Amino acid sequence: MDLIRALALLICVALPALAADGPALPWGPAPSAKAAYARAAAIAELGRKLFFDPALSASGKLACAACHDPAHGFSAPNAQPVQTGGADVLRSGVRAVPGLTYGQFAPAFRRHFFESEEDGDESADQGPAGGRGWDGRVDRLRDQAAIPLLDRNEMAMQGAVAVAAAAGQGAYAGDIRALYGQDVFSRPQAAFAAVTEALEYFQQTSAVFSPFASKYDAFLRGAARLSEPEARGLAVFNDPARGNCASCHKSAVTRDGKPPLFTDFGYAALGLPRNRAIPANGDPGYFDLGLCGPFRRDLTGEPEYCGLFKAPSLRNVALKLSFYHNGVVRTLRDAVAFYAERDTEPAKWYPAGADGAVRKFDDLPAAFADNVEKGPPFGADRRLSGADVDDLVAFLQTLTDGYRFGREQ
Repeated sequence: MDLIRALALLICVALPALAADGPALPWGPAPSAKAAYARAAAIAELGRKLFFDPALSASGKLACAACHDPAHGFSAPNAQPVQTGGADVLRSGVRAVPGLTYGQFAPAFRRHFFESEEDGDESADQGPAGGRGWDGRVDRLRDQAAIPLLDRNEMAMQGAVAVAAAAGQGAYAGDIRALYGQDVFSRPQAAFAAVTEALEYFQQTSAVFSPFASKYDAFLRGAARLSEPEARGLAVFNDPARGNCASCHKSAVTRDGKPPLFTDFGYAALGLPRNRAIPANGDPGYFDLGLCGPFRRDLTGEPEYCGLFKAPSLRNVALKLSFYHNGVVRTLRDAVAFYAERDTEPAKWYPAGADGAVRKFDDLPAAFADNVEKGPPFGADRRLSGADVDDLVAFLQTLTDGYRFGREQ
């Protein structure tokens, strides 16, 4: 509850306070630094209001925050694998809601990504990385914000004109005019761009979306100690022969002293079980292939990308109520145990066919099975014990923001 209250305080109080001392907006082409900061704070505050406004949906019932709940790391507010939306709030989505915390650091999508000098070996080709959402199909936060506004399964607004009209009726309409011009609503595309830009600014508010305020951050600063299970979990997390988690979810401070993001923004095919609770999966011919479709189109026909989804940040992962792109797992422990048991106990995770044989990787066409990750901790020999899984869970719980020294969350 401390985390929830802290987020509410930050969202409702901090941003307006930042914007309150700013000059009248907009201004000429060369504002002072103080004026520029004030404008940015005012746009972020506008974005906060937009983020929590259900009037920006065709149903009038679905705000951005309805699916991206601050109490759950700005991810889904429930354990359902997909959320419902649309004009009648009855249409089912096809992917789990991604968390938004720390997402502002994602680089633009690249097929061949090389780490920066600060992060590691800049000569190593990581492969595909970056972009936003599970498939990285857009690079900017404002473009990501536009997707749910217009998606027929989500907020289902009928284009920029409808979004502009709804925003023009909002209590914040005067703020939009002050920031973007008194005639902005006579230009629907400009008003739509203002809405998505403001949502972008809000999601770049570090106090709300990237506070680096977990127990692990305190540990890295020397201000907290990990418990024995947490310390063991960190060791397993970093061990390339056991958890091997840090290979994708970077846990070390960068060379220039920045705290870790717990993701390399790369892509992997984990071979997850098919989630039959997702209505779209009722069609046996339907497959969500991540980088190569169905939503991303530019990599369709390139089989090496099929089945790959972006590795999310593990910060605030303990606040989530379902896991992975298809929400097939509902507890953090099971999300970790999948890595330990996918290949050693496949019958626990996958269905059996009529012949009794386990149908591994049943959410991926057989033609793309070679794309599935096979390195540690996966493999026929079990690399993670049950105790290791428990310790990993204990460590992952230290990544929740809102930690106060001497008080466990």
